[in-house]
Amino acid sequence: MSLPFPEYDTLDGLALADLVRRGEVSATEVTEAALARVAARNPAINAVVRPLDTLAREMARRAPVDAPFAGVPMLIKDLQATIAGVPTSHGTRALQQVIPPHDSELVARYRRAGAVFVGKSNTPEFGLTPFTESEALGPARNPWDTTRTPGGSSGGSGAAVAARIVPIGHGGDGGGSLRIPASCNGVFGLKPTRGRVPTGPDLGDAWRGFAQEHVLTRSVRDSAAMLDVTAGEDAGPPVACPAQARPYLEEVTREPGALRIATSSTPFFGSTVHADCVDALNDTAALLSSLGHHVERAEPVVDGQRLARAFLTVVAAECRADIEWMGRQLRRAPRSDDVEVATWALGLVGAAYKASDYATAVRDLQLAGRSCGAFFTKYDVLVTPTLGTPPFAIGALQPTLSERLALSLLGRLGLGGVLKAGGLLDQTAREVFGFIPFTPLFNVTGQPAMSVPLHWNAAGLPIGTQFVARFGDEATLFRVAGQLERARPWAQRIPPMRTV
Repeated sequence: MSLPFPEYDTLDGLALADLVRRGEVSATEVTEAALARVAARNPAINAVVRPLDTLAREMARRAPVDAPFAGVPMLIKDLQATIAGVPTSHGTRALQQVIPPHDSELVARYRRAGAVFVGKSNTPEFGLTPFTESEALGPARNPWDTTRTPGGSSGGSGAAVAARIVPIGHGGDGGGSLRIPASCNGVFGLKPTRGRVPTGPDLGDAWRGFAQEHVLTRSVRDSAAMLDVTAGEDAGPPVACPAQARPYLEEVTREPGALRIATSSTPFFGSTVHADCVDALNDTAALLSSLGHHVERAEPVVDGQRLARAFLTVVAAECRADIEWMGRQLRRAPRSDDVEVATWALGLVGAAYKASDYATAVRDLQLAGRSCGAFFTKYDVLVTPTLGTPPFAIGALQPTLSERLALSLLGRLGLGGVLKAGGLLDQTAREVFGFIPFTPLFNVTGQPAMSVPLHWNAAGLPIGTQFVARFGDEATLFRVAGQLERARPWAQRIPPMRTV
């Protein structure tokens, strides 16, 4: 089976926009190429959960030819970001047909940049897990091995970008949810500094400032150029972010100079790291040294167990707030059958915490920010594995049948205090943090962090490497990423499932 515009698969977003601007191809032709790939490739990976053919064709007809991403197809994650008139399910059964009346500010900026929305991408319920397997939307699959996870919570976007369905996929990152799928799918993913990208008009801080939205891309320059068109305050932001010195797109081609780089494979959360992830880090450290950087072993000192408890306290409280918000959208009290059993149980735990528990958790998290701030007075960049393991089998981190039955029973009885004390959720948290021992810390601190696809293991699975910079310093990350992309290009690596 041949698909229209075969060159589409080899071009990033900026290259496609350049063809549109020069009149060599129309925005409509590019959009049809994307929609054909949704139809042909998505059934194997379930990355796109709501195709938007009609909207996409209308947007393509109206695409501003002089815009930076004129006619470039992209996906919008089915969580947080809203498209006027298009349901946003947040991965839940109950919100499948709730239609937002307006674009979120970020989506409005994508529109003005010329992007064309060809679909909504798969996400776990309320973005709660680092894998994408909601009951409402079904599991997304990794195009490098469809039995394995593409990560989460932006797993649909990551899988679609890797499979060459779109060059750009929107996502959000509250505990690693851009960097995790970037690592799992062999694409580039940057979490911006807290406050860099707007969250209005419907949100202040998302997840107490943990969550930042941006995109997953195959090229570094697409990520930089998209941040150029989306960065900046909207009305009434809760957080101010340091201004950028120049366009991020310019940073990609600037040499970073010799940087002071710390590397560490010591997990901040969890206790062990898979050998493949350590190998990727060591390989990256050698590459950085060969490029002239000063590289040594070091890491910020944090109390991982205390930090994990504090992080989960805030997430549980936010989960309960999301459930109550859902009830307001439905104009009735939320019910346990509106959401998955683990979501309902986590929400009950959130309701069982005292206000002082929450305040103490926030204090502990802020102290971690102080520790990391001091660390980055000595180093320009910290490099770690992105994840603690390679992509795991789909279903591996889901509750067992007995655990689901216990969660369901306690949830129906409303026994949040029992759940809080009983250890069922603690065991799940340990398994989850074993997969993501490095990413959540920098949601807590608000620092920019990225996952770069520099390594594949013996099984052919991508293994990302995480880079972290000072608060507000995306510029250094883009310089380093551009340097690494030139030294070891990855865009030519194509998943085996992409057979049409």
